[in-house]
Amino acid sequence: MKEADAAQPDFRVVDSSLMVKVFYAFAAVALLSLVITLAGKWFGHDIAMGGHTEDTTVREIVIGNNVIAVSSNMIRFEQARRDGVAARLDLYMRYPQMDGYSEAARDDFNNAHGSRNILFLAFEDQMMSRDMSGRFAPIYSALIVRPGKPGPGGTTLYDFTDKSGYLGEMLAVAERPGREPFVARCLSGPKAEESLAPCERDMLVGDGLSLSYRFPKEFLGEWQALDAAVAAEAATMVKTSAVQAR
Repeated sequence: MKEADAAQPDFRVVDSSLMVKVFYAFAAVALLSLVITLAGKWFGHDIAMGGHTEDTTVREIVIGNNVIAVSSNMIRFEQARRDGVAARLDLYMRYPQMDGYSEAARDDFNNAHGSRNILFLAFEDQMMSRDMSGRFAPIYSALIVRPGKPGPGGTTLYDFTDKSGYLGEMLAVAERPGREPFVARCLSGPKAEESLAPCERDMLVGDGLSLSYRFPKEFLGEWQALDAAVAAEAATMVKTSAVQAR
């Protein structure tokens, strides 16, 4: 009798609470899958934007005594696309269009096909009494190796001395009759090739405000038009006063 009992299949009662838990687990997985699918459909465009925005809402950012009115699609970082007080404001725009991000300009802003025509601008409180042009005579002129070599657009390119603190950079200088020279610092060598905007220049704008902008080295050949375009754009954004041309 015992042997016959042992041959019978061993049926066990499955705990109903366990089945309920398994059901809810599968339901949760199915729901998550649905959410992911819908998210991809509804938010896929936002993900593809990579931090850019086509929003042209004008924001007013206060730095010191200055109010900077600028379109959201020109503001580089998402968290800065709001009205209010800030210590610094980073922008980016196409040159020579001087416009912000849009679907039509997507390839330019994403550096597709190796295109380099984006300017990076930064507004912040003035820390030095002189802008880059004004610093040439008292500072930069003592830190460069002479003679320089001819550069694009009538500029002269100077290497910095070993003790200057600017190794891996060079100074681009162009004379401007009746004004202080155009001056920009540019990366040199492999670093310049890797950077989207290896050259940098700054100017004083508004009321105690400094505007620095970085640009591709290829634009040195048209430095006059470039500098004028940046100054004009800043004049439309900064509401306290016109750009102080140097």
